[in-house]
Formats: sequence, C-alpha cells, structure tokens
Amino acid sequence: MIYPIIPYGDPVLRKVASPIELGSIDLIKLSEDMFETMYAASGVGLAAPQIGMDIRLFVVDGRPMNEGEKDEDVDESLIGFKKVFVNPTILDETGDEWGFEEGCLSIPGIRGEVYRPEYVKIHYWTEQGEERTDVFESLAARIIQHEYDHIEGILFTDHLNPVKKRLIKNKLSDITRGKVSVDYKMKLTR
Repeated sequence: MIYPIIPYGDPVLRKVASPIELGSIDLIKLSEDMFETMYAASGVGLAAPQIGMDIRLFVVDGRPMNEGEKDEDVDESLIGFKKVFVNPTILDETGDEWGFEEGCLSIPGIRGEVYRPEYVKIHYWTEQGEERTDVFESLAARIIQHEYDHIEGILFTDHLNPVKKRLIKNKLSDITRGKVSVDYKMKLTR
C-alpha cells in the first residue's frame, strides 16, 4: 500500500514520535508499505511521521544513491544498506562534520547543505523484533541521522544557515498552503 506523504506544515512532522509497543502493530507489513511508499516517491529514507503516524519507526535504502556511479565513486556504506529501524536511539555521533545537500519528500523542491558527523552509533529493533546496536558511516550515517531527526520532530531545514532559511521561507509557505507539484502521492491541503 502506498501512503500519501505528509507535507511541511503538518503538526505531525514537529512532534517527538511515540515509542512502539513491540507486538502492538504488524511492523513487517507497515515497513513493507513504507518501502513501497518511499520507492514510489524515489526516496532513500522515510519516517513514520511522514505518512502521518506518530511512532518511532523509519526505513532506509541508500542503494539507489550508488546507481550509475563509477566504481571509484561508489559509497561503500550504501552497499546492502536497506534497513528498518524500530524505536531507535542514537547513542553517539562522532567524526568530522561534513556538508552534503539534503532534500526531503515532505519538503519537495527544496534542498540545502547540512553538516552532520561522519559516524553514528544507534540502538534499535528490526521489524522482526531483533534488538541491535550498530555503527554506520558516511552517507549511510547521514541518511539515518536525517530520518532520526524526523522522529524527533526536526526537519533538515532546521539545520540550514539563517540566510538559506530566509531564501526558502516563501517556498515553505507555499508547501504549507498546498501549492506544490510532485509526481508522488502527497496529502495536500488546498
């Protein structure tokens, strides 16, 4: 099932999401639906608040970012990087902060350079209920940090410098009012 993406301006995107009681919902089915929704929108990550669910869950698949890259430009961290994170907690973020232009399915048409640490250590459960603690680096770490922000009520635009924030203010207002054109299913208010 493909869910509509919730746009910038919806209060669910600003809430700290609630923990999931394991066994209370079908996490396998929900994560499959979230992957289907993410792929339909050509995304590499999707958090539950982006489909209107106030729960601590996100899915990632960074493999498409390596498609079409020359061998020397392939990001090793994205090889086989398709995962589901249930009730995640970031334990540590280390390494040098580096900039990368990020975007968001809930904020279409806007991109901006965000600085994040190179490594992330995260504790989580899989959709099958397996408890894990892993360390990710490079683009994999960035995708996780971006999606983790979503379940904390933080958007990538919050990390932008003040000048960039002023430049995108009108575009954000347009998205809030439903004045946006996307080629994926979005819950727009008009």
